[in-house]
Amino acid sequence: MTAAPPPRLALELVSRSFGAGPTAVHALRDVSLIVPSGEFVAVMGPSGSGKSTLLTIAGGLDRPTSGRVLVDGVDVAGLSRARLAGLRRERIGYVFQSFNLLPALTAAENVRLPLELGGVRRRAAHTRALAQLEAVGLADRAGHFPDDLSGGEQQRVAIARALVVEGALILADEPTGALDSVNGEAVMRTLRRACDGGAAAVVVTHDAQLAAWADRVVFLRDGRMIDQTDANPAIPHGLLASGPR
Repeated sequence: MTAAPPPRLALELVSRSFGAGPTAVHALRDVSLIVPSGEFVAVMGPSGSGKSTLLTIAGGLDRPTSGRVLVDGVDVAGLSRARLAGLRRERIGYVFQSFNLLPALTAAENVRLPLELGGVRRRAAHTRALAQLEAVGLADRAGHFPDDLSGGEQQRVAIARALVVEGALILADEPTGALDSVNGEAVMRTLRRACDGGAAAVVVTHDAQLAAWADRVVFLRDGRMIDQTDANPAIPHGLLASGPR
């Protein structure tokens, strides 16, 4: 009997504190989360609840104060800097709030960059990049540089770049924040399709309607996971009282 593959992401009693003593800030407190391939998880909560910290730790951009982070069964804490960079490049697609596009590269070049760094030949990488830009409605902007794109277009390029690594763990921090409702729905539909194809996604959002695209919604407050539920039931009253982060 074939053993089941490890979950795409596993957080085991993860805590993250900044500073020490009575002035320490506890951004995460004993958070455990399992995300298998194919699952789309939305993360919600008020400002300062630890949502962005959860993503940066899940993606290996920061290390927990305590607890373990595993991506595809690999303990991130045990990796050298070079191996961690390789893991992020080959298995994780990250959508930052600030887009992080390279200004000297076109939209298509930005999207295909993770593939080329991973050893995919340029022609094949370019073909996949164009297909992903088409999926986010930007096929006609492939040759444009970031400075020639609107904020919403830059956001969709960043999302295409995260999705171009097939079957990746996708970590997205407010990926629809710069988009109107139509394009926001299109992005969530694209993320949903990627998960249906074998990827896994953890997406921070303050929009309950967009969170309904997820399989599961996780709620954070004061660094703790206080609840999780199927995406379709009503959002518990009061959790979003502070509005967007």
